[in-house]
Amino acid sequence: MEYQYHTNQLSKQVPVSWEPVLDCGSLPLLLFPSLKQLDFVSHCFSTRMGGVSEGIFSTMNLSFTRGDKEQHVRENYRRILQALGTDSNHVVCSDQTHTVNVRRVTEEDAGKGVVCPKDYTDVDGLITDVPGLCLATFFADCVPIYLVDPVHQAIGLSHSGWRGTVSRMGQVTLEAMHDAFGTQPQDVYAAIGPSICKDCYEVSEDVAMRFVQEFGSEVVWPLNAEVNIEQKYLLDLWRSNEIVLTTAGVRPERIETTQLCTCCNPKLLFSHRASHGKRGNLGAFLMIKSSLATEKNS
Repeated sequence: MEYQYHTNQLSKQVPVSWEPVLDCGSLPLLLFPSLKQLDFVSHCFSTRMGGVSEGIFSTMNLSFTRGDKEQHVRENYRRILQALGTDSNHVVCSDQTHTVNVRRVTEEDAGKGVVCPKDYTDVDGLITDVPGLCLATFFADCVPIYLVDPVHQAIGLSHSGWRGTVSRMGQVTLEAMHDAFGTQPQDVYAAIGPSICKDCYEVSEDVAMRFVQEFGSEVVWPLNAEVNIEQKYLLDLWRSNEIVLTTAGVRPERIETTQLCTCCNPKLLFSHRASHGKRGNLGAFLMIKSSLATEKNS
């Protein structure tokens, strides 16, 4: 399947894989080549195509809280999770409020957010070493961060908007994985998923200055210099998160950035800015394959 999309040359160029997965018709999912080569995990990033939702949610919306029909959202989950080789009983969803809170999830969390309510709040990152649990986080411009530790067979998946990025959500997730599983950053494969590019991401001066203080001037650019007009800046979340991960100890050659902008590609991806808030949610999914459960118990 071919799709023409717009990319931006802000970070090192790494191709994103675009692969059709057949399930109730053609279901396009985005895959990272670097993660695909790790045969103990399954992953994907959804597009807005291949689902059953209608109108502003068309068609692959994964949010229950934006006004879409519940039965449509559940069918969308079913399709994606079946393509990953699992089902809604084994997914665990985040509860995103732009924090840097990370939750270690276990078998007791299976199904939370889809088949049963979440009994936790304010969780923007999930980690686990339990085979068969599918971590899920949600996006419409913010940055998905996938982390895979092949040594300890552990994974992390985080949501990082500007608040999470300036507070180094990627590093916080790695530290949680280290504390829980013994993960060493130099062993980790990381992926920075589709999100808003710096050409589209305009922020106020106070936000820009926080990023300058944290990461230096390379991640922000003045947008205008007209007298009596509030100064605005363009912010590069992709580069900021690359800095977060490398300074945390992840090897640069093990960080893959898609350079696929949600705002530049509104027909392919949901974007809060491009749609002025009238949209559904995309999903990032990451799972240790359930076949490892037998190996770990043997």
